Amino acid sequence: MRTVRTYVVVPSLPEKLQSLRDIAHNVWWCWDLDAVNLFQRLDMQLWKESEHNPVKLLGQLSQERLEALAQDEGFLAHLDRVNKRMEAYMNGPRWYDSIDENSTPSAIAYFSAEFGLHECLPIYSGGLGILAGDHLKSASDLGVPLVGVGLLYRQGYFQQYLNSDGWQQEAYPENDFYNMPLTLMKYDDGRPIRFHVEIGAQEVVAQIWQVQVGRVPLYLLDTNMRCNRIEDRQITSNLYGGDHEMRIRQEILLGVGGITALKCLNLEPAVCHMNEGHAAFLGLERIRRTMEEKGVNFAQAREATVPGNVFTTHTPVPAGHDVFSAVVMEKYLSHYSRHFGISWEDFLALGRTSPYDDKEPFSMTNLAIHLSSYRNGVSELHGRVSREMCRTVWPGVPAHDVPIGSITNGIHIRSWISQEMSELFDRYLGPGWAEKPSNRAIYGRIDQVPDEELWRTHERRRERLVVFARRHLEEYLLKRGAGAAEIAAAEEVLDPEALTIGFARRFATYKRGALLFHDLERFGRILADKDRPVQVIFSGKAHPRDNGGKELIRQITHYLREEPFCRRVIFLDNYNINVARYLVQGVDIWLNTPRRGMEASGTSGMKVLANGGLNCSILDGWWCEGYELAPYGGWAIGQGESYDDAEYEAEVESHLLYDILEKEVVPTFYDRGPDRLPRRWIARMKNSIRALPPVFSTARMVSEYAEKFYLPSSRRWRRFQQNDLEKAVNMADWKDSMEDRWNDVQVGKVDVITRGELHVGGQMEVRAQVTLGSIQPHEVAVEIYQGPVDSEGNLIEGDAIEMECKGSANNEAYTYTGMIECRRSGRMGFAVRVIARQDDLTNVYDSGLIRWEDAVSEPGPVAEEAPVAEEA
Repeated sequence: MRTVRTYVVVPSLPEKLQSLRDIAHNVWWCWDLDAVNLFQRLDMQLWKESEHNPVKLLGQLSQERLEALAQDEGFLAHLDRVNKRMEAYMNGPRWYDSIDENSTPSAIAYFSAEFGLHECLPIYSGGLGILAGDHLKSASDLGVPLVGVGLLYRQGYFQQYLNSDGWQQEAYPENDFYNMPLTLMKYDDGRPIRFHVEIGAQEVVAQIWQVQVGRVPLYLLDTNMRCNRIEDRQITSNLYGGDHEMRIRQEILLGVGGITALKCLNLEPAVCHMNEGHAAFLGLERIRRTMEEKGVNFAQAREATVPGNVFTTHTPVPAGHDVFSAVVMEKYLSHYSRHFGISWEDFLALGRTSPYDDKEPFSMTNLAIHLSSYRNGVSELHGRVSREMCRTVWPGVPAHDVPIGSITNGIHIRSWISQEMSELFDRYLGPGWAEKPSNRAIYGRIDQVPDEELWRTHERRRERLVVFARRHLEEYLLKRGAGAAEIAAAEEVLDPEALTIGFARRFATYKRGALLFHDLERFGRILADKDRPVQVIFSGKAHPRDNGGKELIRQITHYLREEPFCRRVIFLDNYNINVARYLVQGVDIWLNTPRRGMEASGTSGMKVLANGGLNCSILDGWWCEGYELAPYGGWAIGQGESYDDAEYEAEVESHLLYDILEKEVVPTFYDRGPDRLPRRWIARMKNSIRALPPVFSTARMVSEYAEKFYLPSSRRWRRFQQNDLEKAVNMADWKDSMEDRWNDVQVGKVDVITRGELHVGGQMEVRAQVTLGSIQPHEVAVEIYQGPVDSEGNLIEGDAIEMECKGSANNEAYTYTGMIECRRSGRMGFAVRVIARQDDLTNVYDSGLIRWEDAVSEPGPVAEEAPVAEEA
């Protein structure tokens, strides 16, 4: 093969335009509308052709155009204004400084397999990546000392196009890193910073690229170098591409390589946040490095590192949780078992719920759970679902008490709000809506906005969406080779004044993209009403290997070829951030129809909130909370029912949806007075804007992560690092000792020391005999676990009441007593349990040592009626 020597050419900017390069390489510009307008001003046509990529745009401008701009006083004034805004942003006060007393806050590393920052950086696939990108943006706004860690995919996620039959096809154009807002990290002497990662039997070389996201650096790893084998260069080729072996290779690079990259950059994070289980191998590498650097054993290193790990799970769908066979694990990670000095079975137990079940695969979610101290789902409902799903990781712990919390997702409002709505907010809400986006009082000023002005602003966005949709459809038809008549017809689809519904997301079958078509005749009548027309815009991609999702897209495109759907419903191919931006800014209704319990959170519907759009959704994910906050700011499909029969569920919920459209949505939208304003609709818009954007923002979300997880985790990590890991060593020794002696713990006789009937406000005394063996009373908590009892006699959502040790009546048993407060009427129950206690545990259940009375593994059915004993 012929040797090719490469070199890089950069734009030659006149001196007066030098700051353009700095602005272009900090994606802060993408959420500052004045900065976006600055780049559009360079050349609007090139801006569109470059896919809104300012770095590529600067490289395509002629030298004559650049010289002319350098003499344009109006442009230079605009450039100076934007440059000063960026400098003020980068150096301004930070919210995080007000909550962290350290003059140099500990670094927090946020690991994610994908980051959706802007369409000019196509290294994301969908909601997880968009959430990660918005997380970094708000961390920058708040001054959280965050660094992002991910992979730089040469081909990113696929570009979608549909064939003549409507079947999804995938194309993988290569990213040109040197014409993107990326910087290759180098040593002072100009050499790229490179390092080795052991992936199976191979040493793979990786290099580091940086994307500056406001104040937050995002470091992306790349293996596409000639020094690597072809198969190793492919590791950073496609996002979610390849088989299980490619997936584990990518996840080793992300987790293990990510920690190594930070070390090369002289960064040692106190906290590592695993955004989904893809990054869980970082926990192994932190342990390995601690063992090597501190000379401690595996158990001690684990106790030293786990306090600094945070894990967020994003899906209740099994396919979203990566698992690997023992054979694949041994091929790629057996060296960790040797490094750790533990058996291969003990190593695999880190990723299992049943530690020594040879048939159970290794789960990245379980690994992340076992190696983290803070864990959460991404909505209140998803937190409950996750606790139920993961309860087997904590044997003996009731599902209600499983230590997985919830922090509901949000969106970065400034990235998704339209310029027109932003200017409207500036006029009436004041600058605080952008500076303090989670401040609810500020959004209360929406009532000061005249109805006429709010509605006209929204109508302009709908008109712009229709124009965009027509052009997008025309481009698709041209690429497909459609005839002139079909292309001409595309210019007349949709009505800029009609009620517009948007449905755009990943086309997984559980999201039920075709639910609107369940009853074609009824749906057709809703669309074809001449006096009150309705139109729907669909968009979204199916995973390349999800034939069920592809079939949904094909079905929809076939429906669109017939009346009355062909002019009222369209499908926009190649869904991305730019398409999403037009949709969320222009639709009247955002529709979401997942099977309940399968949408962890969802954020697409949040993006319409500040833009004045309303939500119509199944009560799942974030909308359970949103609808409760603003029931007159949208519509709920059903009342939160769950069904075992998917076909029956679709039958019921499709007709509920039609009812809502016919009886609520359409009449409210078209109910106009003499001034042609839909006053009841506008009232719903204001209800939504008043209550929801400040709650479902990443400003609120990231501040919750900072206060609930990042700060406590970093403080605890620092404590465990002090004095040669003294606390970690002590914790490991304590757990080892307690596990050896735990079989001696038994709950003996339990008595109720209360007479007669119980009344609300009364008390019931409980006495228990507990055998501890060689364990001392101060090393355990003996508790009454009490609460309501369901129809099957099971305790639900109980509370723990600590019992008091009254001493030992003999050499074998201690007497404990406790008092139950009767705060509510109804059928109640209780059980007595013993839990290992240590002050340095993050969570009381983290030791895994729990014993219930009668040797049950957890509270099952309680006695039909507990005996009431006489006073002793």
